[in-house]
Amino acid sequence: MTNTPVLVTGGTGTLGRHVVPLLRAAGRDVRVLSRHGGAAADGASEAADGVTYVRCDLLGDATGLADALEGVDTVLHLAGGPKGDDAATRTLVAAARRAGVRHLVYISVIGADRIPLGYFRAKHVAEEAVADSGVPYTILRAAQFHDLALTVVEKMAKLPLVPVPGGVRWQPVDAREVAARLVELALNEPAGLVPDLAGPEVYAMGELTRGYLRALGRTRPHLPVRVPGKVGRAYRSGANLTLAGAEQGHRTWEDFLAERLAS
Repeated sequence: MTNTPVLVTGGTGTLGRHVVPLLRAAGRDVRVLSRHGGAAADGASEAADGVTYVRCDLLGDATGLADALEGVDTVLHLAGGPKGDDAATRTLVAAARRAGVRHLVYISVIGADRIPLGYFRAKHVAEEAVADSGVPYTILRAAQFHDLALTVVEKMAKLPLVPVPGGVRWQPVDAREVAARLVELALNEPAGLVPDLAGPEVYAMGELTRGYLRALGRTRPHLPVRVPGKVGRAYRSGANLTLAGAEQGHRTWEDFLAERLAS
């Protein structure tokens, strides 16, 4: 087994917190790249139990990126946010090409090429940057995580009337299952764009909210709303879903809620 470290961007985020221990369990040393440095509170980097935390902002001057990539064969690019994924990815892939990286794994979102919203467009541009980089790559598109669905329904459930976007459906997937798939892909050969990964059930947005309220023993009146324009048409057509040909996780929204609310 190779002893070269794996570089993980966004290794302190929702997905990265699951990916890093899985890589360690597979015997790989890990360099975690994040804006805040993770375990390193006041220095450029800090190592603990086979994990080195490196502070680097891919949307800033990317100081330290070249050093972080030194000796790295495999990069898992998990860092993301509401804005700037395309720019951050271009910065990373250019540096990865210069460093001779042999495998770049990128996590994207189902519907990246079909939903006319800025976040999805940035993800698609990032996909193109990876594919055109000259670095051998793997891209996995996943559905929205249960964690994001929970954040959304928590906010909506606080309103006196819970808005229910008509025709909008999600197929939320457990972040741990996405992490396991990404590590499996990273430890194998580059595979290009692989089958999407979605959850085992499709839910209308109202069903997600009602499930959350039911788990809390609460009720709220619901208010149907129509999402207008191209975005609404895209969601109503299921452009954010992969109903055939996707790999499916096993943990349902109900499983996730039971575990999260119990804790």
